Amino acid sequence: MTMENQGLCPGLQDCLSAVHNKITSHLHSNASNHHDLNLIKGKLVVDHSPGQSGPGKSASVQVYSCTEIDPNTRKGKLSEKAKLKYAKSQKSDGTRTTTYEVKLYVEKDFGIPGAFVIENHHNHKFFLQSATLQTPGDQVINFDCRSWVYPIKMTKTSRIFFSNTSYLPRDTPKALADLRQEELKNLRGDGTGERKEWDRIYDYDYYNDLGNPDKGGEHERPVLGGSETFPYPRRGRTGRPPSKKDPLTESRPEMINLDIYVPPDERFRPKKLSEFIGNSIQATAHFILPEAKSLLEKDSSVQSFNEIKEMFSSNRSQKVDGWLSEKLHKLVPDELYKGIAHASKGDHLMFTLPQILSNNELAWKNDEEFGRQMLAGTNPTRIRVLESFPPPASKHGEECLINASHIVNNLDGLTITQAMNQWRIYIVDDHDYLMPFLNRINTNTKGICAYASRTLLFLKGDATLKPLVIQLSLSFSLPGSSDNEIITRLLLPASEGTEGALWQLAKTHVAANDSGYHQLISHWLHTHAVVEPFIIATRRQLSVMHPIHLLLDPHFKDTMHINALSRSILINSGGILEKTLFTGKVSMELSSELYKKWRFDEQALPTDLLKRRMALEDPDNPTGAQILFQDYPYGLDALDIWSAIRTWVIDYCSIFYKDDNSVESDEELQAWWSEIRNVGHGDKRNEEWWFKMTTLTDLQEALTILIWTASALHASVNFGQYAYAGYPPNRPTHCLNFVPEEGTTEFGEFLKDPDKYYLKMLPEKFEMTLGIALVEVLSRHTSDEEYLGQRPSSEWTDNKEVLQKFETFKKTLVEIETKIRDRNINPKLKNRWGPAKIAYKLLHPDASNENRRGGITGKGIPNSISL
Repeated sequence: MTMENQGLCPGLQDCLSAVHNKITSHLHSNASNHHDLNLIKGKLVVDHSPGQSGPGKSASVQVYSCTEIDPNTRKGKLSEKAKLKYAKSQKSDGTRTTTYEVKLYVEKDFGIPGAFVIENHHNHKFFLQSATLQTPGDQVINFDCRSWVYPIKMTKTSRIFFSNTSYLPRDTPKALADLRQEELKNLRGDGTGERKEWDRIYDYDYYNDLGNPDKGGEHERPVLGGSETFPYPRRGRTGRPPSKKDPLTESRPEMINLDIYVPPDERFRPKKLSEFIGNSIQATAHFILPEAKSLLEKDSSVQSFNEIKEMFSSNRSQKVDGWLSEKLHKLVPDELYKGIAHASKGDHLMFTLPQILSNNELAWKNDEEFGRQMLAGTNPTRIRVLESFPPPASKHGEECLINASHIVNNLDGLTITQAMNQWRIYIVDDHDYLMPFLNRINTNTKGICAYASRTLLFLKGDATLKPLVIQLSLSFSLPGSSDNEIITRLLLPASEGTEGALWQLAKTHVAANDSGYHQLISHWLHTHAVVEPFIIATRRQLSVMHPIHLLLDPHFKDTMHINALSRSILINSGGILEKTLFTGKVSMELSSELYKKWRFDEQALPTDLLKRRMALEDPDNPTGAQILFQDYPYGLDALDIWSAIRTWVIDYCSIFYKDDNSVESDEELQAWWSEIRNVGHGDKRNEEWWFKMTTLTDLQEALTILIWTASALHASVNFGQYAYAGYPPNRPTHCLNFVPEEGTTEFGEFLKDPDKYYLKMLPEKFEMTLGIALVEVLSRHTSDEEYLGQRPSSEWTDNKEVLQKFETFKKTLVEIETKIRDRNINPKLKNRWGPAKIAYKLLHPDASNENRRGGITGKGIPNSISL
């Protein structure tokens, strides 16, 4: 009995002594037992949001052996639970990172740890970055976790993490085999119920959440996917209940929702989400608010080119009050509205002039620049060699009016036959796919005046493109008839006078067509939408222990989340694209129509270039293709990147697959590919062009296409948008006047003041500034971006051969950066800069880590479609 117990009643003294003896005995017993046990030391690195405490002792860990099996469970031996112990903490960029330690005592025959489970009994979720376990023999086992751990009171189950060792299914240690299958089963869910924030469930659904019929008939939209009429890739399932008026359409929240469900591991990290919202607020406050009151004005068109240029000056924002405050609050979520209201009261950074203006204010009017942007602008994947002259008649019964007399004097002395034989006549064709939609676009979309266009160009001796002729077609429905009247006109290049002004109007309509195709097809459909089913299938069918899952994982970062946000604010009924693009309400229908022509195998860069005749077959070239002419900036840089990706994929696959049989016998891989074809892209399931996935070559080609699409292809069509589309006259999203016909009132207005007529043809101020704000946000790299050749952790795999091959891949990318710099200073390559003096850097990988602060840099290939 200690001195402190003196003076207490005898009964209480006896009780305290008994407790003391019991504790002492337990400690001695544990100490004795620990002599017969092995100690595994662990460290866990956790991120948690500001204002929220870390999990601390509210979280516990248990370790599974990967070498020794528990005969009762048929799984690896499982340690006792051990609670986390605080070690150190640091704060950076608004996020607190805490390192915790854990000590686990296991039997001496426990074997080697291969997985651990963690239970979070805390009130808050936390982001587990990584974990390391150290065995008594000083073996260090790494876990690249990067996943949210939610409170167990929400999830009702603990989280499991596997080490960074990859195994094909047949090579999985028996101790981990059942755990591997159980985890995949849990990720698939049962396909029912509305998803909650903490559900780690991956399932498919149609695009049935774009419309909102409960708001009225003008918000009804067809379901995309699951039908021959409207085929489409699948999206991630959210499970929201159906709308009241249409059981086939999923209900939508009354206000724009930035918290639409995606599985937790696909969500933006807190820092990126706040950065994304902040960029949106800044762009909104700067560009949109000063023009918002134009909604009340009778004439809200821009009055001069200087007025457009003034949009980029500093301190333009206005206070959000009165009618504008009320209207804005109905349109955006509370957190976004509060940010806009706050931003509108303070000082603002000056938004830089888009590059198309910064070096040469008149370059956008230049014919050479018009052609160069088809090779090195925001949409360089459309142009192709014309295969026959004259161009074939329209599929809709329209005769092509272009003939030899229109172009023969502009072929640098060549005949048409000579020019065709030398592959020097090119076409950008926005005609046939638009014709069935034109009548609806022009009659149902307020004020829109849209053509279907064809543009022919000539490749000059210096490899620059010279426009030859523009064909503009209209389609009108005839009263009382199902037939349409088609009107076509041709415009020829001119630099001065009335003809020159009309030519400028025609080029602007071509640019508007290209803007619509770019956003809906080249950008959204061919990258964002087609990749999402691959992500879902990977999570559902390939274990995190599978080497292909490990290879693909960085190329899926944030894609499902940005796609979900797009369905909420961009591509939905009344969304930004419907408000800004000339396609209006038929935008996503048009996207579905062109998905009918989509082929996964043709997203291979060499296949695409060969199909467009922008490259020649070359069996001696590793890519199988030789670029047609060296001054095609996108094509030349892209082939280098494609080759680097393909070599990396081949090297990686060769480590795990030794022959075709090892591919065909991989049950997880076969289930993955089957689900992509039959479910994720189920509307294309019967197409013969799908890889059979029975050979190693099939696997290598499919993975190269997928990584190329998610990284370089997306970078090439996204991050240059502000440079070119930030100035609406260069790339308007729609036009409000047709090219006037002689003898009409409109032609008289045009003759009186061609510039005024041109400006009135551009979008009104509010739509114009909305478009600028959008491309400003989309063109920004976030500061947490991971670029091609980078990984978030140096311990992402414990396979030394993989790490060596990855270093080779990174060195190759750095060499490509040097090549691109050299090309951009070569005076013979005029299309690398053009009259606008914009260096082509969109396929500069930035693997050398120059771009870590983010922002609008005009270069860098992120690993994934993360914006």
